[in-house]
Amino acid sequence: SKRRIPVSQPGMADPHQLFDDTSSAHSRGYGAQRAPGSLSYPAASASPQAAFLADPVSNMAMAYGSSLAAQGKELVDKNIDRFIPVTKLKYYFAVDTMYVGKKLGLLFFPYLHQDWEVQYQQDTPVAPRFDVNAPDLYIPAMAFITYVLVAGLALGTQDRFSPDLLGLQASSALAWLTLEVLAILLSLYLVTVNTDLTTIDLVAFLGYKYVGMIGGVLMGLLFGRIGYYLVLGWCCVSIFVFMIRTLRLKILAEAAAEGVPVRGARNQLRMYLTMAVAAAQPLLMYWLTFHLVR
Repeated sequence: SKRRIPVSQPGMADPHQLFDDTSSAHSRGYGAQRAPGSLSYPAASASPQAAFLADPVSNMAMAYGSSLAAQGKELVDKNIDRFIPVTKLKYYFAVDTMYVGKKLGLLFFPYLHQDWEVQYQQDTPVAPRFDVNAPDLYIPAMAFITYVLVAGLALGTQDRFSPDLLGLQASSALAWLTLEVLAILLSLYLVTVNTDLTTIDLVAFLGYKYVGMIGGVLMGLLFGRIGYYLVLGWCCVSIFVFMIRTLRLKILAEAAAEGVPVRGARNQLRMYLTMAVAAAQPLLMYWLTFHLVR
């Protein structure tokens, strides 16, 4: 005989169920419309972002913050030239391909150049791309980066490459450049030279020696010590002549304008200073490259 299983009636709990199933009741309770007069929850409000934006106090705060940001940007734009001369830096990077080619030729063959005067337009020097005599920062910056890369290549061919040694090479070149600039500025102050030679001009002129250093190291890698000394010697003489003919117009021009005698004491000091700056370039070129070629 089959055993009859009692069917649970609606509303009656299953005798084998440990807990009451209330999910359906909740779903019916939330899904069904509440009767009038019964307690009900308030309707769901809008998103928090919309509520925040709809608040007039928050709108006023946002407007005030935007005005402060605009004022701060305007203040930075006005005072940034005090710390970083962006306008002047744009002038020193205003170059083109033709200027770079002519300038490199002038650095290697300064003996063929005759007119060394910088051109002016309404008391303002013209951009470097219009005057090969104007100083620029593009060639010194690219030459410095290339010099560091060539130094790493030379160290790698000798199985001496390491990131620390390459960083030491770059920092050493920057340190010598900084010392040069500070020494020249101090000398100009002690000699009391009134010149239009700025600090950026000094960095540009002193940075041209990296071009000759690159040529010397590359020839040393290709042809050994003989190629290194030949090319570096030519570049040293070239940079010496280039610095003499360039700086004498900057340092001695003020003396000529004042009518100071050529054999005057102050004029002699200016001439010695020009010679010292020019003579320091070959020494530093050799000091920073001789250990890279074997």
